[in-house]
Amino acid sequence: MPALKRKIIIIGAGHVGSHVGYAIAAQGLAEEIVLIDVNRKKAEAQALDIYDSTVYLRRRTLVHAGDYKDAGDADLIVIAAGPLPDLGRNQTRMDTLRETVDALKDVPQKIRKSGFHGIILDISNPADVITHYMQNRLNYPPRKILSTSTTLDSARLRRALSDAFHIDQKSIYAYVLGEHGESQMVPWSTVTIAGKPILELMEEKPEKYGKLDLEKIAADGRVGGWRVLAGKGSTEFGIGTAAAEVIRAILCDEKRILPVSTLLDGEYGERDVYASVPSVLGLGGVEDILELRLTEKEKGLFAHSCEVMRKNYRTALSY
Repeated sequence: MPALKRKIIIIGAGHVGSHVGYAIAAQGLAEEIVLIDVNRKKAEAQALDIYDSTVYLRRRTLVHAGDYKDAGDADLIVIAAGPLPDLGRNQTRMDTLRETVDALKDVPQKIRKSGFHGIILDISNPADVITHYMQNRLNYPPRKILSTSTTLDSARLRRALSDAFHIDQKSIYAYVLGEHGESQMVPWSTVTIAGKPILELMEEKPEKYGKLDLEKIAADGRVGGWRVLAGKGSTEFGIGTAAAEVIRAILCDEKRILPVSTLLDGEYGERDVYASVPSVLGLGGVEDILELRLTEKEKGLFAHSCEVMRKNYRTALSY
């Protein structure tokens, strides 16, 4: 029986792309990682730095710089190119749309020419809109191109809830839905701690949990990335690990449910929009979508987020 050899291409060797590469190597998720960047020297340096670390990691991984010809036999491509929001100009992720589209204009043609036919995972912001844009330009099967989107936001929310409730975050189940950005929403009616609805817990123990401000907790999770960006100039470890978690679920065919951005076709009453929802991940990419039972208010918030992304997607196509 031939040995399994998984190959991952990372387009963009900046802070985010390089940390995704290291997380993949550290967790032994691929036997070969190829970094592609317009700055070839930077790609070579990042690849060498990650490759050096593999001497002390549990599994050997070949890490090197390359080009799109390397993508033909790859299993998965990570797109991690594009600018960071300029906090000095109060930019949001959505405000970088034009610049990111410009940075990726030639990428669909290069991927197509390579003969690649695996899974595409986009983490370039604004993630949901850019993933939809790439899917359109590649004319790619929607379930095989997705974004990490609120995978990281959901982790930040669970961290904020853990801090507030003083309960380990691994015992908390909570999803952020919609946009990886300002219009994201939290369906509080579905949040549980060890299977117990959080709203029920707050009613049963008002003296301990009743005064907690859920909207403030949601805001704490939402602005977590901005705090990191303001303090050090980029986000790296969180997104690197979140991307690795999605990649593990796909390449290991785990059938694991994670909140990722995928093209909706009637789910949650929405069509023709990429939005982050709990999805079953396996070798086929997004293999199924789990529809949560939302309240009417939550449905409205989710619909608003979808409309924000739908509008900006149409704008992206006009560039």
